[in-house]
Amino acid sequence: MHDFDLQSISWDEWVGADRLMKHTEDNVLKQQALDKKQGMEKSTRSGRSQAKPKSSADVKLDKEETKSNVPKGKKRKADSGTEKGNVSAEKLVKIQIPSTLKKQLVDDWEFITQQNKLVKLPRSPTVDDILAKYLEYRSKKDGMMTDPVAEILNGIRLYFDKALPVILLYKKERQQYHEAVSANVSPSSVYGAEHLMRLFVKLPELLAYAKIEEETLNRMQQKFLDFLKFLQKNQGTFFLSAYDGPKASEGSGTDKDS
Repeated sequence: MHDFDLQSISWDEWVGADRLMKHTEDNVLKQQALDKKQGMEKSTRSGRSQAKPKSSADVKLDKEETKSNVPKGKKRKADSGTEKGNVSAEKLVKIQIPSTLKKQLVDDWEFITQQNKLVKLPRSPTVDDILAKYLEYRSKKDGMMTDPVAEILNGIRLYFDKALPVILLYKKERQQYHEAVSANVSPSSVYGAEHLMRLFVKLPELLAYAKIEEETLNRMQQKFLDFLKFLQKNQGTFFLSAYDGPKASEGSGTDKDS
């Protein structure tokens, strides 16, 4: 029995590349302009502050490292629809990340940005593997295959594949991405839990742009929390305790397009 209806949700529209690129480029370019003009002074965007310390869950992912992820050479109409892309904090879905996974995010940031280490690719298990394991886990626990869960996992996979090259990579990982992912290879078949967790930091903001009813979003929120608990339960299996991939070069891949 479906505990909520997902038939009206178009995942393709939910993760439309054009919309995702537009909103993220608007946000990043706006932050770049503010940084250049005001340094680390308070941002005027939606009450967010550049100088305000980030929580551990944010791990600086939406700050200096992701600025380089915006493709260059794209002409955009000045301020066209930019303000409409802003989302109030009240509309954001609340996703409570377990404390041990928050620490994982902080360690992830430190390995890459402070120690110049990278995750060795391809990962095992991959994001695809983890999503499949969770679906199997839920099916056994519920005693049946649950379509709503499968739909949400499919949405997470699509979102991950669309968002990773745009907003989920640190600049030191750009070159590695271009070497590991080609037109016929999806990020979810290469990357693992470390990068999947970064999606959940960004997911509330991304979901705010989706055409999904509030009641459905609330139900999805519970599914996300259950999935995060599953990641936490299998943290020792899904996540690396140390990064032993190729050493990152300072600014490697910074000038490459996504």
